[in-house]
Amino acid sequence: MASNPPVICVPICEQTISAAEEAIIRAAPLADLIEIRFDCFDPFQLGEGVGRWIHLFEDSPKPTILTYRPAEQGGKHELNVQARMQFWDFRRPATNGFVDIEFDLSWAVEGSGQDWSRVICSHHDFVGVPADLDDLYNRMAKTPARILKIVVQADDAIDCLPVFRLLEQARADKRDIIAIAMGTAGVATRILGPSRGAFLTFASRESEAGTAPGQLTARELRQVYRIEKINQQTQIFGVMGLPVLHSVSPLMHNAAFEAIAINAVYLPFEVRNVGEFMRRMIHPRTRDLDWKLGGLSVTAPHKQAVMEQLDWIDPVAKGIGAVNTVAVVDGELHGYNTDAIGFVEPLANKFGELRGARCAVLGAGGAARAVLWGLRQEGAEVTVFARNHENAERLAHEFGGAWATLDRAAFEGYDVVINTTPLGTAGSHESRTAASASQLRGARLAYDLVYNPIETQFLREAREAGCEILGGLSMLIAQAVGQFKIWTGRDAPDGVMREAAERGLRSLDSDLRSEI
Repeated sequence: MASNPPVICVPICEQTISAAEEAIIRAAPLADLIEIRFDCFDPFQLGEGVGRWIHLFEDSPKPTILTYRPAEQGGKHELNVQARMQFWDFRRPATNGFVDIEFDLSWAVEGSGQDWSRVICSHHDFVGVPADLDDLYNRMAKTPARILKIVVQADDAIDCLPVFRLLEQARADKRDIIAIAMGTAGVATRILGPSRGAFLTFASRESEAGTAPGQLTARELRQVYRIEKINQQTQIFGVMGLPVLHSVSPLMHNAAFEAIAINAVYLPFEVRNVGEFMRRMIHPRTRDLDWKLGGLSVTAPHKQAVMEQLDWIDPVAKGIGAVNTVAVVDGELHGYNTDAIGFVEPLANKFGELRGARCAVLGAGGAARAVLWGLRQEGAEVTVFARNHENAERLAHEFGGAWATLDRAAFEGYDVVINTTPLGTAGSHESRTAASASQLRGARLAYDLVYNPIETQFLREAREAGCEILGGLSMLIAQAVGQFKIWTGRDAPDGVMREAAERGLRSLDSDLRSEI
């Protein structure tokens, strides 16, 4: 069976009919199908009679899916079997639409006169991936429904594997199926599903209007991931980390692939178990998935752990003791580190000659290792500051520098103070800083490797202290340019990558302000 063309369904989940009317109008330009979630309505809205809301799907500018889901299947209200049967008794799908009936109710409506060629038989598991997933599929396949829909919760990227296997099985059985792993760890199934035979994929109208965990927006699917262009020949790249959905790397790399016409897509992979992920999804000799995987970016907290899974490691990455880039080369996994050059290049452009410069490195994690290696290559004098004095001492000894505890440290007289910690990153750490203005006063330049948000609390403290400042976006782009070259053998369009990253960060900042 040939791959289905990508069909994007945008769900509408509103409490009032008037709000649903407006949402349908806004969703229509983005959607191929519109799902109307009747379980989201205030019950009094539905109780006013069919004539009050039947026009929502009869007049919809796009084909519709009608859904009336109980709370245990992700709906908004407790709905017993009788209430659900009463709802479905009145309704037959429009000639170009569908109804979504839960598997547990399918037995009760088989003799109801439903046009089963327009029925989606669905099952949702918000806890995890059921152990009997194959048996569930086989039981659902015995219903007369044209389309099967199985949705599970993913807690690790490897939870995508059973979903991809369902797509393979349905393709072999010549059955239409929608198979999705919810959650940020399941995003790959939403992006790659249609190219692997899924009948459709779901996407939200706007970032705040998602109806399931991990749901991307329709614009992201079309503009960032270019879902219409993904096929079985598309090369797969991605970033593995925890968390990872905040990363702007997909914006940069996908824009670069588009700019120089490479058939490739770059995805976020939220990974907890590095060994299992690399063995079951990445390594050509052992992976359970048939896909054209070309390489990975590696971010916190996996830059050191991933090294045990590789066949060969570049001497620079060995010297740093961390890998941020994995490439598939002749059936092997090769590891590299582009963080060091990505760190040094913007700093040298801003500061000038680093030989003999007095530098303070805040933090003792994987990012600090690349910074220390790069500064040592440039001949700088380095002191490692960390709250855990054992980590600071160990890292300073390894890279030939001094060390001190970070609490109550003062940086007067330092040429450069570099924050390598995640403090200040958008999210729960955003209001925090590795150093205050009083600590930074008297330093010449403050360099924050955090790039999201563009201006961190650390940079604000540094400006108040009278320091020059340098944000992490330039490093992000420089290290990504190096990764692109390793993977493709071609020079990256760095201007395109910067524009995409800046656009994405402005959008994220705007979204955050709108929520305040």
